[in-house]
Amino acid sequence: MSANINQEQSAPQRLRGRRALVTGANSGIGRTIALRLAREGAAVAINFVKNPAEADEMVQEIVAQGGRAIAVQADISNEQQVDAMFERARAEFGGIDALVNNAGFETQHPILEMPADAWRKVLDVDLTGAFLCAQRAARQMVEAKTGGAIVNISSVHNVIPWGGFAHYCAAKAGLDMLTKTMALELATERVRVNSVAPGAIQTPINQNVWGDPAMLQDLLRKIPSERMGQTEEVAACVAFLCSDEASYVTGAILYVDGGMTLYPEFRHGG
Repeated sequence: MSANINQEQSAPQRLRGRRALVTGANSGIGRTIALRLAREGAAVAINFVKNPAEADEMVQEIVAQGGRAIAVQADISNEQQVDAMFERARAEFGGIDALVNNAGFETQHPILEMPADAWRKVLDVDLTGAFLCAQRAARQMVEAKTGGAIVNISSVHNVIPWGGFAHYCAAKAGLDMLTKTMALELATERVRVNSVAPGAIQTPINQNVWGDPAMLQDLLRKIPSERMGQTEEVAACVAFLCSDEASYVTGAILYVDGGMTLYPEFRHGG
């Protein structure tokens, strides 16, 4: 199941002089993204809601390697906290050139039993929170006349239904239309907006799956590549989309899923 990815390998300095904000950045995929952007030369604002020690440790790691980083606590579903977060980033870095909307969460409820409050909480973070952050980032980019990049972390469940997670699927599908519409509106301002849609990525939060041989085998049957992805594979795609190498890419949804969205049941014919 290994991907032979070296986290410590030298990263290209495509983002030197850029300023990035990554939401939900102190664990999992977000952590790897933030560290990758820093390795590529960006100053990074590390957003978190809880566990400040993890964010502070990341700041220390980046600074120790000669980079710049700050930790910023904010609940992205709270408009006032989002405003304060972007003002802090502006005060520290002078503005933002790249936003990675990574923060999100999910809860499991069958549709007939899902409380409206559970629905709202997931939509508030995964969709409305992403909108608030993207809007604030875009405003700074347009005001500065520098352009910039916004990357929304979506999911294969923007197109794959997932029983018990209707709110999460709806949020991710909505996020991708937000991506496309913002990309359309902001293209003349040189603000690029794209989505990265991960599939089954190995993180501590899903250890109950990859740590159980039977559950892992069941999952791998759904993935043509027959392995889980690594957080570094997602981060590499995000770094590309934040860089000038993707200067003609906007409104795209990049799947990082080992082929999960390719209807693997049909790989041997109908």
